[in-house]
Amino acid sequence: MAPLPGPKRRRAIDVAADHPWWTVAAALCVATLVLVLLWDWNWFKGPVERQVRVLTGRSFDIGGDLDVALGRVTTVRADRLQLGNSTWSSERTMATAERLELRIEPLAWLRTREPVLAELRLVGPDVLLETGEGGGNWDFGGDGAGEPPAIRRLWIEDGRLRFVDAGNDTSVELAVASRESRGDTAPHVAVDGSGRWQGSPFTLEGRAESPLQLQDTEIRYRVDLRAVAGATRAHARGNLINPFALRTFDLQLEVAGDNLEDLFPLVGIATPPTPPYRFDGRFSREGSTWRYQGFEGVVGDSDLGGDVTFETGGERPLLRAVLASKRLDFDDLAGFVGGAPTVGEGETSNDALTARARARAVSGRVFPDTAFKLARLRAMDADVRWKAAQVEAPGLPIDSMDAALTIEDGVLKTDPLDFGVAGGRVRAIVRMDAREDTIRTRARITARRMALGELLPDSALANEAVGRVGGDITLEGRGNSVAAMLASANGDVAIGMGSGRISNLLMELAGLDIYESLKFLIGGDRQVPVRCAFGDFAVADGIMTTRALAFDTSDTIIVGEGTISLADETLDLELRPRPKDRSLLTLRSPLVASGTFKDPSLRPDFARLGLRGALALALGSIAPPAALLATIELGGGEDSGCGGQYAR
Repeated sequence: MAPLPGPKRRRAIDVAADHPWWTVAAALCVATLVLVLLWDWNWFKGPVERQVRVLTGRSFDIGGDLDVALGRVTTVRADRLQLGNSTWSSERTMATAERLELRIEPLAWLRTREPVLAELRLVGPDVLLETGEGGGNWDFGGDGAGEPPAIRRLWIEDGRLRFVDAGNDTSVELAVASRESRGDTAPHVAVDGSGRWQGSPFTLEGRAESPLQLQDTEIRYRVDLRAVAGATRAHARGNLINPFALRTFDLQLEVAGDNLEDLFPLVGIATPPTPPYRFDGRFSREGSTWRYQGFEGVVGDSDLGGDVTFETGGERPLLRAVLASKRLDFDDLAGFVGGAPTVGEGETSNDALTARARARAVSGRVFPDTAFKLARLRAMDADVRWKAAQVEAPGLPIDSMDAALTIEDGVLKTDPLDFGVAGGRVRAIVRMDAREDTIRTRARITARRMALGELLPDSALANEAVGRVGGDITLEGRGNSVAAMLASANGDVAIGMGSGRISNLLMELAGLDIYESLKFLIGGDRQVPVRCAFGDFAVADGIMTTRALAFDTSDTIIVGEGTISLADETLDLELRPRPKDRSLLTLRSPLVASGTFKDPSLRPDFARLGLRGALALALGSIAPPAALLATIELGGGEDSGCGGQYAR
């Protein structure tokens, strides 16, 4: 290129001399262009690594390239990052990432003088969060100089999050990926994974707000998660505050499963075996207090709702509950005494309880022999009140329940356990001391003003009965099941009835008065007054022995004696009907109550009955009318003086 002519060249020199900043600016532009084209940003890896180490107190390495794309939005990229873990951890690395991208708006940064990152993108991050003696590994050391820059947007691609709380045998491993949210809200994250909670395996899936919300532990962090642990299922939606500490949250929690007993290894709440359940309510925590409030749901075929508080800060966890049922299916309570709900059409149960019910049916026994779990009775304290407005109990005249139960240091008490029965009340006060290897049990049961007819609802004749029945039972026993407790029981059992009325046909049949029975069967039944009835038993080593047993009407008095074995569940009673009127065709044979509780038998003493029958046949061979002499009852029965105080 030819040099400028002399005059033009001198004018350019003069302009440059008059405007030196043009020369400087041009030189800087050229230098910047050359620097951008030739600069190796990896020269800054060392300073960046050292700065992160100072801020976090952890090792930090950039194993790949460091690159910067300058512009109105400047992008900083770094590959193969690795952040060290706390010194107390057995894992050397807390976090890694295949790539990190920071997008910065330099002009906005200069204008506001606040460090703001427009976007942080992570590809293939793998983060380990764990607790130990040193606290949480997310609590960084270092001098903490300066405030970290605010991040407007976070995007995670193919991430992995692990949480470990070895002290509580809890670990979680989740796949994490960002998903676009509606509107201008930050992208949420989808999570899917599994782990162990308190030693029990579970799976987890759902969504949560952007992890950027975790920067401020006072901001509510919204989640919508579903978890499955065995047969237990939970759906939590709501807010967490400082979620890694799990100290404060407010969630709507739906929980369902086959058996409430399965919650013990998960949350430490000990319950008896139950049929399948489902609840939904507000679940919150403040410090060491957990609350499940306003929940509603079902257990088996019963509805159940109320408020539960679980406090974990004391020597033992304390469960407080106020529960209510509009309709309670009575056999859903069977697990409280080691039994099982009825199985069959229309009944709700689970496999374990169904197997137990079928085994019980085959065994021929009535009292449950399933042992109580001592460790669980000792695992927590409790104060529970449960009311049921209506009780469904086919075959039993139970209409309501009011139960108060406490557990303190391994001692369980019901005071009271109150049932509405046959128009009256049955009240039980039970104390079970499980502090030793064998449970010591003391029970006092009182029954008052129960309608006689309603106590025998399956008998058409008994439905015509009128009268009030009551009693007192006081027993003490040792054993880890209801059957074992009763088999060793000592105490007293007394039942009684005041004045009333009962079917005359029933009484005549009890005395085997053939003529009177036929007369009423042909001409119709009628009722006769009942003066009173009374049974008094002494109980020793599981054997009930009669002290007094009588049923007194204007027509007949039945007196009895014998034993009832609570250990073998058998009856051995002899009942002697003594008609008070003169009647033809009367067979004055005692009645024998025998068999088992599940299959009882009431029959005449056929040996004595056979002797009277033979005598009648012998007299009849001489003169047929003489045979009637053997069946004439001259009415030796006397009025009994038993009391009816239990009817009041």
